[in-house]
Amino acid sequence: MSKWYAVCTLPGREEKVGLELQNRINSKSMQDVITNVFIPTEEVMEIRRGEKRIVKRNLFPGYILVKMKWSEEGRLLIKETSGTIKFAGSNNEPAPLEDDEVEKILQVVEKRREKPQSKSVFEKGERVKIIEGPFVSLEGIVGELNPEKGKLQVMISIFGRETPVELECWQVESI
Repeated sequence: MSKWYAVCTLPGREEKVGLELQNRINSKSMQDVITNVFIPTEEVMEIRRGEKRIVKRNLFPGYILVKMKWSEEGRLLIKETSGTIKFAGSNNEPAPLEDDEVEKILQVVEKRREKPQSKSVFEKGERVKIIEGPFVSLEGIVGELNPEKGKLQVMISIFGRETPVELECWQVESI
């Protein structure tokens, strides 16, 4: 019976490792042993310099999921794939993932696939410096975030008084 396993990879190489593993599975005709290679990702909307763009982000950096019928041949194929480190588990024993864990992961991925998440580069309470606009070079603290619109509210001191100013994310930088 096939079970899901988490395989540790070099960080940032999940996509490349998954593709190479799939190619090795196909070239060695092992589709009946390793039935699925899955990299949980989501699409995130980033706003940089006023431009919205959608980027793919790994939900579990440094891991890929593999559905396989456990065998030494399958284990070696995965272990010998460039970029893999080890199977997740304890005491060097691979631990299969629980079915409900995998189901939750698949549901999260499917839900997030419907609508890209907004990613804010800043956090509430963070100190920032204004780099563009009428308040250039002033420093302040992020009060509110509106990542969908790419805007934030910064509290700046004008004439000794805290004043909220709405700015676009690209108009400020972290200090």
